[in-house]
Amino acid sequence: MLPKLLTTSLAMASIVVSYSQELAADSAKSSALAAPTSPFKLSGSVDAYYRFDFHNPKTTPYNNKTSFTNSQNSFELGMASIKAEHTIGKVGLVADLGIGRRAEEFSYNDKAGMNLIKQAFITYSPSEHVKLTAGKWATHIGYELLDASANRNYSMSYMFTNGPFFHTGARADFMFGKTGFMVGIANPTDFTTTTSSTKTLIAQFSTGTKDDKLKGYLNYQGYFGQKISNPSAARLNQVDLVLLGNISSKISLGYNGTIQAVKDEVTKSTKRWMGSALYINYDPTSFLGLTWRNEFFSDEKYGLKVNNGATGSNIIESTLSANFKVDNFKFMPEFRLDNSSKKDIFFKSDGTSTKRTCTFLMAVVYSF
Repeated sequence: MLPKLLTTSLAMASIVVSYSQELAADSAKSSALAAPTSPFKLSGSVDAYYRFDFHNPKTTPYNNKTSFTNSQNSFELGMASIKAEHTIGKVGLVADLGIGRRAEEFSYNDKAGMNLIKQAFITYSPSEHVKLTAGKWATHIGYELLDASANRNYSMSYMFTNGPFFHTGARADFMFGKTGFMVGIANPTDFTTTTSSTKTLIAQFSTGTKDDKLKGYLNYQGYFGQKISNPSAARLNQVDLVLLGNISSKISLGYNGTIQAVKDEVTKSTKRWMGSALYINYDPTSFLGLTWRNEFFSDEKYGLKVNNGATGSNIIESTLSANFKVDNFKFMPEFRLDNSSKKDIFFKSDGTSTKRTCTFLMAVVYSF
């Protein structure tokens, strides 16, 4: 009799527990469905770094020809950033603020105070296929982004450094499945405010495979209207290509190629610079990621950018970065080699010039 009672009791208990679990699951589902999605989103990041060039140059720019890391044997703050997003129905806004070297160099044409605004824009989506935007936003051109938390290399490429950084104006985005098109009108590149009547036409065509293993972005910017005052009497056109591919769950590739031409309408001469970079990403574990960037940058003939407007150079840059990730924290040690075709680009500690330089950098990034 006792064994039967025990068996019956266990069976009833099992039924009660199972039924309670089902009720709890149903209750959780109902709560999740009933809970409204918050229209407000807040995110941000802080980054800091230490950089050492093995030639130990004594004067600025310390063999640093790219953005945000102009220091030598010093611990530096990169940027503290906070981004607020709010959406109600078809209308939304983004206010993205940053304090530090990155924000200042990003908005280098803006006065103090205004350069704290990385992005500030309002959006309106009349349908699921169309979004209209007005304000200031980070450029669609290029592979790398301003925020250190969004990149796998901490130091920046020559292509990123030579821009553009952002646009201020109005744009329209059209999206149909995996294919999209964007067109807009903005101030001259990297100007939040300007007295120039010249405007910039911006455009992008994007597409990808159904499984998102391959994506492509063809980007454009070009000046039109009256002759721009900065640079004097010049017109600019830039074409840029970004390709993203996933080979496996652990290996992915990125490619960026760009060419910019600036025509002086007084002398009728045209100056150009171009670049091409391959990014190889390997993630053996969720804790560790490796990225190897190999970039070729050329302005040897025209000398636009690399050496402050003096005789330019072809530069091959190779950067290997590790990303050690724990929750929201990322530690990024990095080795970088820059090799120039000319000797007046980099300098040793005694002031003599050299064609190549080697840099070690380590950075910490926290994002939420």
